[in-house]
Amino acid sequence: MKKYLAEALGTFALTLVVALSLSAKFSVATPVLAGLVLMLFVYTIGDMSGSHINPAVTVGLWSIKKIKNNEVVLYVVAQFFGAAAALLLVSFTVGIAPLPVTNSLMVGLAELVGAFFFGFGIASVVYGRTPALFSGVVIGGSLLLGIAIAATLGSNGVLNPAVAFGIQSFNLVYILGPIAGSVLGMQAYKYINL
Repeated sequence: MKKYLAEALGTFALTLVVALSLSAKFSVATPVLAGLVLMLFVYTIGDMSGSHINPAVTVGLWSIKKIKNNEVVLYVVAQFFGAAAALLLVSFTVGIAPLPVTNSLMVGLAELVGAFFFGFGIASVVYGRTPALFSGVVIGGSLLLGIAIAATLGSNGVLNPAVAFGIQSFNLVYILGPIAGSVLGMQAYKYINL
């Protein structure tokens, strides 16, 4: 049960920071804040839950057999619960800054490519090719790289279906693009390095 609470808390924090940064125009760029939050949670809850805090990451890890079948749904439910709690908090305080949400093949492809590189970086940690001391830096940096690629290619650069829900940038391409990219990135790392 604790690992699901950890996932909900991590996803809540990530969604909250992204939503607040978009709403309040914080002086640090949103992708940098997202990378820092993810890095923090890799170090603080990584040993409890793996610190997926992203349904696309959970499915990607499941595709390389690093998470059990019976845990996938519970992880995703916990992640969406955390994102929903952040959405409620921001909605009742500063308000959500709406992003344009386009449902196009190009946006889905942008999310897929960004999530590919994010998943590739995560896999390097999961397979022990990255020193444990640098796991948070590699994963947070991989998220930053993935967001930069996805946003430059034309999406909102979310790479996380739960966060997309929590910031109201949610549709089919913001679900399927990150999931497909995460699976492909982790499978590519597995193929190249094992």
